[in-house]
Amino acid sequence: MAAVDDLQFEEFADSATSLAANPDATTISIEDTGETPKHQSGPSRGSGREEDDELLGNDDSDKTELLAGQKKSSPFWTFEYYQTFFDVDTYQVFDRIKGSLLPIPGKNFVRLYIRSNPDLYGPFWICATLVFAIAISGNLSNFLIHLGEKTYHYVPEFRKVSIAATIIYAYAWLVPLALWGFLVWRNSKVMNIVSYSFLEIVCVYGYSLFIYIPTAILWIIPQKAVRWILVTIALGISGSVLAMTFWPAVREDNRRIALATIVTIVLLHMLLSVGCLAYFFDAPEMDHLPPATAAPNQTVAAVKSS
Repeated sequence: MAAVDDLQFEEFADSATSLAANPDATTISIEDTGETPKHQSGPSRGSGREEDDELLGNDDSDKTELLAGQKKSSPFWTFEYYQTFFDVDTYQVFDRIKGSLLPIPGKNFVRLYIRSNPDLYGPFWICATLVFAIAISGNLSNFLIHLGEKTYHYVPEFRKVSIAATIIYAYAWLVPLALWGFLVWRNSKVMNIVSYSFLEIVCVYGYSLFIYIPTAILWIIPQKAVRWILVTIALGISGSVLAMTFWPAVREDNRRIALATIVTIVLLHMLLSVGCLAYFFDAPEMDHLPPATAAPNQTVAAVKSS
């Protein structure tokens, strides 16, 4: 057993002197951690995947889901559970409205505005405002078109409010539900597909409808050409928001299925806008004529027959 005096620390000379004394020695060099490696073999293979993850919003998705689970931990039958869906401030709502009006090519609307805190406050009030904007503007448009006609008697059509509410809220809830189910089904078939939650899809559809509020107000102008130009602009803006949001989620799927999905989304959006314009603004209103002018020929025929 070695004595205590034999256990001593020795100061080694520099590497050059040590190698000169013992050529067979092995040296280890500890470099500064701040220096960058000198040799890098080409571009990183994961750069393409990282770009997809950034576009799809996969970064920190586990943290987001964990935080969402912690925030919505209350049972679904309690008021606190649904209160979290409306926990959003005015700045976030305006920021999301601005994002729906000014879509940025190559940027994902869910990742930029929604994923941190999806809400139902904005979509609910946007749909409610759109319902009254369409119904009131439709009545005013009909009044302006027939203004000055002696045979025309204006009667407010309150039924347009209920019809508009049924159409708008059915579209804002049933279409996202069908799309969410489709994405979940395709996610089980193709594992690379990133699926959005139902709340995120409802949020995207709700904010995409905001552009139709000023459009419906401008539809009061009794010019069909102006109306169709306005609906084309609104459809282009809101449709691009939907297409750029859901294309990254389906592009890893079969090419035909991905294109068919985006085309279906845009066609349903077009059907909503064109249908509202045609029904509430361009449909002829014949039930406002006075009863005495509805059948003058029948009175003349009755006199002749007598």
